[in-house]
Amino acid sequence: MARFETPDGWVVQAYRFALDPAPAQERSLWSHAGAARFARNHMLALVKAVLDQRAAERTYGISDAGLTPAMGWSLPALRRAWNARKATAAPWWAENSKEAYNTGLDFLARALDAWSKSRNGQRAGAPVGFPRFHTRHDRASVRFTTGTIRVEADRHHVTLPRLGTIRTHEPTRKLARRIEAGTGRILSATVTRDSSGRWHVAFQVLVRRSMGRPAHVGAPKHPVVGLDVGVKAGSLLVAATSDGVEAGRVPAPKSLTAAQARLRALQRRAARQRGPFDTAAKRKQRPSNRWRRTRAKIGKVHARATSLRRDALHKATTRLAQRHQVIAVETLSVAGMRRAGGTRKRGLNLALADAALAQVRRMLAYKSTWYGSTLVEADRWYPSSKTCSGCGSRKPRLLLSERTYMCEHCGQVLDRDLNAAINLARLGDTSHTDGTRTGTGSSPAAHQRVGKGRGATQKTRPAPAGKAGGREASTRHDTSSTGQTGTASPEGEAA
Repeated sequence: MARFETPDGWVVQAYRFALDPAPAQERSLWSHAGAARFARNHMLALVKAVLDQRAAERTYGISDAGLTPAMGWSLPALRRAWNARKATAAPWWAENSKEAYNTGLDFLARALDAWSKSRNGQRAGAPVGFPRFHTRHDRASVRFTTGTIRVEADRHHVTLPRLGTIRTHEPTRKLARRIEAGTGRILSATVTRDSSGRWHVAFQVLVRRSMGRPAHVGAPKHPVVGLDVGVKAGSLLVAATSDGVEAGRVPAPKSLTAAQARLRALQRRAARQRGPFDTAAKRKQRPSNRWRRTRAKIGKVHARATSLRRDALHKATTRLAQRHQVIAVETLSVAGMRRAGGTRKRGLNLALADAALAQVRRMLAYKSTWYGSTLVEADRWYPSSKTCSGCGSRKPRLLLSERTYMCEHCGQVLDRDLNAAINLARLGDTSHTDGTRTGTGSSPAAHQRVGKGRGATQKTRPAPAGKAGGREASTRHDTSSTGQTGTASPEGEAA
């Protein structure tokens, strides 16, 4: 059972602000992040030593009853073991908040639990490896759940335990108004450092929301729409109704693609400078200050591309959730789409990473709850792109380079993304009515079952009869049973 249950009419929402800490405060932030990393690595070494000792004892023929006692992996067990060892392992532990050490132990407990469940077959998705030791180059993060956590009345400062009052780079008026009105309560605060060197604080807040469409939006013009996501032809999102009307088209921001020229120049400069590894001597070395400055500039370019992408996705998904009652989307395995293909798919993989397709469905999942709309997720193998929206016939193969859908049966010629969005809209229309079947009318799509997908990233298997399975578009895969090679795209693939 969950420790905390969200009351009716309330949601858990995050408010994120950039920080401008003073030099002493930044040193304290680094100290807390380092303390979290030290506690995690120290306890991970202890867990690994116990596992190795028990494995060695088994090779000697010792029974399970005579083995070294096993060590608990839960957060309370790790915390008890850390409290018993911190006086000798970290005599300086009192310099930082106890929340710093709890952050590292919580990360370790989650990682060990994921590895254990994956190893025992209790976790879906790709296999999870044994946790690794973190270094100072990993992401710095610390989470506060107790102590003084508040937003100051001047709306330009926040107060955190042991860190004091820190100035924010942007105003905190949105969160401050919630707290002053009694419609918001801070649960925790997480401080992180991004690739550009900027520190951020994210408040986890319990917020009371009306769970309805804002008054300024008015009645929806198109209640039910289908949403097709893609990376080609400059269209990130294409929304359409079940009767074939295009309700909207959002161009792809392509912020990372636009920054490639700047990144190439900086990365070539860093390659000419003294880095942390000497390739000739094959050993580590102390990098030069110029290399550090160049790496900082590279991080700022990546952080700006991330911010531009996130801003475009937030604006698009908010507009969709406010203006439509039902939104039908694809369930894509983006990680699986990027897994195979090698260098031939390098351009496509870069475009998939730049588009952040998985973020669209994640944002719509909670924003549809905020604004009272319904999100319908198509089955991962639903053939939205291969099915003709006019006659319902299905193409056995559709390359990603084919941007226009041409039906061989009814002769319909339509934009590929618009055709997929229409099929998804029909799925959402009928799913919202009875929740059992997809499509409308006499189209073959009306006889497809609605499902939530497999949920886990798995290897592609041969598609059963009536399904349009296969790997991602433009990826060659061997069909040794027939002695042929071909290309196929998954049903509901990114287009």
